[in-house]
Amino acid sequence: MFFKKTKLALFHAATLGTALSTPVFSQQQPVSIEVNLAKAKAPMQPIWAFFGYDEPNYTYMKDGKKLLTEISQFSKVPVYVRAHSLLVTGDGEAALKWGSTNAYTEDAQGKPVYDWKIVDKIFDTYLERGMKPIAQIGFMPQALSSKPEPYRHHWKPGDNYNDIYLGWAYPPNDYNKWAELVFQWVKHSVARYGKKEVESWYWELWNEPNISYWKGTVDEYIKLYDYTADAVKRALPTAKIGGPEVTGPSWDKSEVFMRKFLDHVTSGKNYVTGKTGTPIDFITYHAKGAPKIVDGHVQMNMGTQLRDLDNGFEIVASYPALKKLPIIIGESDPEGCAACSEDVSPQNAYRNGTMYSSYTAASFARKYELAEARGVNLLGAVSWSFEFEDQAWFRGFRDLATNGVDKPVLNVFRMFGMMEGNRVEVKQDLAYDFKRVRDESVRKEADINGIASKSANSAAVMVWNYHDDNVPVADATVKVSVQGLPQQKMMLYHYRIDKENSNSYEVWKAMGSPKQPTAEQIRQLEKAGQLALLTSPQWIEPKNGSTTIEMQLPRQGVSFLHFKW
Repeated sequence: MFFKKTKLALFHAATLGTALSTPVFSQQQPVSIEVNLAKAKAPMQPIWAFFGYDEPNYTYMKDGKKLLTEISQFSKVPVYVRAHSLLVTGDGEAALKWGSTNAYTEDAQGKPVYDWKIVDKIFDTYLERGMKPIAQIGFMPQALSSKPEPYRHHWKPGDNYNDIYLGWAYPPNDYNKWAELVFQWVKHSVARYGKKEVESWYWELWNEPNISYWKGTVDEYIKLYDYTADAVKRALPTAKIGGPEVTGPSWDKSEVFMRKFLDHVTSGKNYVTGKTGTPIDFITYHAKGAPKIVDGHVQMNMGTQLRDLDNGFEIVASYPALKKLPIIIGESDPEGCAACSEDVSPQNAYRNGTMYSSYTAASFARKYELAEARGVNLLGAVSWSFEFEDQAWFRGFRDLATNGVDKPVLNVFRMFGMMEGNRVEVKQDLAYDFKRVRDESVRKEADINGIASKSANSAAVMVWNYHDDNVPVADATVKVSVQGLPQQKMMLYHYRIDKENSNSYEVWKAMGSPKQPTAEQIRQLEKAGQLALLTSPQWIEPKNGSTTIEMQLPRQGVSFLHFKW
């Protein structure tokens, strides 16, 4: 299906909805990007095919199921999904920063009562779509919490974030009962889904235990990990277990926690067996950026996120026994609070429009290069972004869709879904390489660059025009030269994300930002949320295996060139 460009009558200068006092325009020299498909660098590992969210009960709700279906359809590999609160006590009601499954309670005599209905409903929703869980073992059931009251929070945007850390965040009152809960969960999963299926999952313990998500000490987390890993392996010796899911290792407290954990699993005395070391099959930690408001506009900070990534890679690489283990960045995002909305956190105004999509393209491309430079095994980077059921349209949550309508950022993942085979050379004599973005972020000239791949019968080039400062400038002239194409006729598809293409948010604003769109408006928004072709597909015949595509690429725009033969 071909998509025509949507012409918008309104031009919005800033994501905050207010015009900048002095629009900034700068003329740029044409940028040349050279792609050599003959120079393979490494397999195009689908590190992007990982998503996560706080609210597990959204999984099987109307818009949650719709979004999961869409994500599963644009990926040629199984998508992994990570959710919090899979063991939290409660009735399954969905709320911001909250979820529950009631998997564990106790009877009047203190004997365990296991109820897997809601957990199964969540995992069934994934598996029905060919997806797989990163099964997060946490948080603490109320009957096992060493401080069970108060237990449930009722947080909303604007409230103190620390209000959420209640009884579910505490260590267990009985480590053996906790271990038995974990054992029974893994055993039940094998019985329900089969050994081969559960072997393909990733089991992990907790979330961000170096901050208030864990109200115990580092040693208590390590003890809990030993009991958890032992229980997982007793239930299924071939299951994969990992951790510690700390916050960004650039922070001293996080690095200390991570190193103490890795020291223990490699050479510490196991709390359960008394032997040296603990099973670990993969390593997890988080990486976040830090946007703020500067002179009335959003200024991102990609460098902060990349330094978190790189510091974690450096730490893992310093352990010879662990260096080749898979790394999953359990949350990898432009900032830290998905449920904090734009209306109370203005720096989050980047989320609805193309700044989020261009940031995602540029940052994911650098993740490959950072891992490659450190010689570590990056398996995936979880985008902590899903959807928020029954919320206002385009409220400014960090999500992929709003009320069932896809936002521009989701189309970057659609682009990544078409990249197959090997990652290939893109010449790095451009303004930024991964080291400069890591060290300086993007504060001077624009980051106009690309990532490319080649498979047996296709090639793909993703090109972005990104800058940390979201201010209007003139479009950039970009020439993309592609070498190494086969000597034959082929089809070229040119997709685009910008203000006029693949952008439901701009269409919604042009409608007058309706709080309750009509059925016809929703249909238009759903269409606008899909990945759009900039031009009609065209037949090309490369000369000597080469072709050049010239384009005008707006700031925060992303183009995707897909060659198929």
